[in-house]
Amino acid sequence: MTPQSNFMVLAAIDPSRETKLRRLLDLMNEAPGRVNPTNSLIPFAQFDRIHFARLLILHDQTVGDVSVYGLTPQTYPLYLGFLGDIDGEPASLFRELTEKAGAGLRTIFSCCTGFSSGTDLVRWMQTHEAPPIANYINWQGRTVRRAWEEEKLYNVLQSYLQINSPALANLSPRELHRSLREFVEREKAAGRLTLSPEKATPLAWKIRNMLHLIAFPILSLLALPLLAIAAPFYLWQLRRREKSDPELCDRVDQTYSDDLARAEDHLVTNQFTAMGSLKPGLIRLLTVIGILTVVNWGARHLFTRGRLARIRTIHFARWVFLDQRKRMVFFSNYDGTVEAYMDDFINKTGFGLNMVFSNGIGYPRTNWLALDGCLDERKYKDFLRRHTLPTQVWYKAYPGLTAIDLERNSRIRQGLETASLSDRQARELVALL
Repeated sequence: MTPQSNFMVLAAIDPSRETKLRRLLDLMNEAPGRVNPTNSLIPFAQFDRIHFARLLILHDQTVGDVSVYGLTPQTYPLYLGFLGDIDGEPASLFRELTEKAGAGLRTIFSCCTGFSSGTDLVRWMQTHEAPPIANYINWQGRTVRRAWEEEKLYNVLQSYLQINSPALANLSPRELHRSLREFVEREKAAGRLTLSPEKATPLAWKIRNMLHLIAFPILSLLALPLLAIAAPFYLWQLRRREKSDPELCDRVDQTYSDDLARAEDHLVTNQFTAMGSLKPGLIRLLTVIGILTVVNWGARHLFTRGRLARIRTIHFARWVFLDQRKRMVFFSNYDGTVEAYMDDFINKTGFGLNMVFSNGIGYPRTNWLALDGCLDERKYKDFLRRHTLPTQVWYKAYPGLTAIDLERNSRIRQGLETASLSDRQARELVALL
């Protein structure tokens, strides 16, 4: 298995070059929200390891919200974020990016502070990496190449079934399975179809993953006595804060909402970025760290085959702290409209949504962390829209394919690579076709 990972290069923008940077990012698109995959700066189509990538300017328009707690708003730099979800490790991708798009990256990063013509590009990107505190991968081990090969397999099978439907109509599911296996083998032998075998899982990754799997439960058990002692005080302090936390759920300015909409709904998949400040105090910081540590463990070891709890539409997602953990940004790539995306979270995992995002300033008031909150749909949606950022450049390696499409294709391949199926398994395979 080839593991997936992610990268995020985060750098402060030189204020005098912000306008130039925005022009450069616009040049990478065919139209708002539609990247040119062969653009001259970063020709994404040349990289067969990148699932999703984006470049955006992190302009937090809610930075003044801290004033509702009597705090003076801080002046943060405007950041450029360059991030992606990839096959393999970031270090080797940075070298590949430098080889194939070095000139374009230098042009873009020249708009950031601390970058000059003599800067070592790979080292600079590594130095400016911003790791996530939690990360979700829809299907561990599914590479970009595998996604495309399995989509071609699906299309080839659909064509074969359509052309040969009279001859295949009376076959039982198990007989049809054998017929399709023979057809696929003929196509592979003729060079018309490629289904690459999985590579061996890197040993270092397997060791790290196993240590991560067992370390969290062990440390949690060791900390249990201390947590039990601290729980009454923590719950009292949390509930006291919840009762008085201000809500900032005004409807977003229509012009801003229209700007966001121009980059949305061009494909079956959309990008999403939300950014905001954390509520002040150690209680809230420890809460969000604890919750996201659990989310990250579950996403890495439990939800590895197409579902984040009950949600099936997310390809990749991550949470990243900024500015000494005073602010946080959430990124995701999901199928459907932004409205359907918000409804998915409310209806299927509202308690989890509350537990994470209620630690952000202005979130609809929760009850014991998990209750209420996003159940006030109007307030939640207005809150989220206020914190949503436009993405200047967004790339997807397999446009037109949803997460459910990719899962279907993988299950079809798995079924056809199995020599013998039971009646039930054969019926399920035929149903997928």
